[in-house]
Amino acid sequence: MKAIRYCEYGSADVVKLDEVEKPVPNDNQVLVKVQAASLNALDVYLTRDSLLGRLMFGLRKPRDTRLGRDVAGQVEAIGKNVTQFKPGNEVFGTCLGALADYACASERALVIKPPNVSFEQAASLPVAGLTALQGLRDQGKIQTGQKVLINGATGGVGTFAVQIAKSFGADVTAVCSTRNVDLVRSIGADHVIDYTKEDFTKSDQRYDVIFDNVCNHSFFERRRVLTAKGICVLAGMGGAGVKGGQAIGRIAGNLFTARGFSRFTDQKFAQYITKMNKDDLIMLADMIQAGKLKPVIERTYKLSESPEGFRYLNEGHARGKITISANQ
Repeated sequence: MKAIRYCEYGSADVVKLDEVEKPVPNDNQVLVKVQAASLNALDVYLTRDSLLGRLMFGLRKPRDTRLGRDVAGQVEAIGKNVTQFKPGNEVFGTCLGALADYACASERALVIKPPNVSFEQAASLPVAGLTALQGLRDQGKIQTGQKVLINGATGGVGTFAVQIAKSFGADVTAVCSTRNVDLVRSIGADHVIDYTKEDFTKSDQRYDVIFDNVCNHSFFERRRVLTAKGICVLAGMGGAGVKGGQAIGRIAGNLFTARGFSRFTDQKFAQYITKMNKDDLIMLADMIQAGKLKPVIERTYKLSESPEGFRYLNEGHARGKITISANQ
């Protein structure tokens, strides 16, 4: 079968389409015939050459060459302990190596795809949707009527965050560039700040929750526009254009500083790791069916065109999600 792999670190040029053996599910896994996958910033960071990246993922070369986390497709086969799925089921969720003709996923990491949701839409949901949902609900403690600001509102996570915040009954302000003003309004933003014309940290407005998917302001700047007991959720690595080592270093620095501020003030800063959660995936799928959530998919590539998708995402200006389709 064909699969996208990276066998060395570097630019998007290290991402290649290779011929590999078809995977075999273990007792607790499901073999999925992939119909669609999507790209996340994590996929780009994995391929970059940095000291921290090498220490984490393989010193001389990547220990695991598979790419892709978001998957949607049909169940081809199941392990002997799998009870929730059967061959032919249409599913979506997370796995390692989703950028391939076939991929193996844990039974715990998949849910049934709603019939009125396309494979591309389903594949766009898992990592970005879970990041937005868990950040706003679990970390931000979002409540009806609160004023919520989404910094970085037009990427994969940001477009979901705007819509999820609205579904919780918040008054949503989206921060984006001039070219994306109409986009964020179309997905429900109540107010829009064009960062090329205005710095939200210098306004007189105060927010109960800041969902910061860019992390391009200091803690002192963000504290200034938080309410007295506001929460700033640090969701981003600083954009796909930030180099791998810088991104990991920024996360570590943010985490250290966030804990310090949160310990001594009523304002809280939260940084978290997105977790696979079946109930949350089902909730996201239900939101699509109810019309509360609509994936924003800017571009769809064939599997063989995945390297081009990596190059585009690496530029840092993608609007919504980039998906990979087996049906193109």
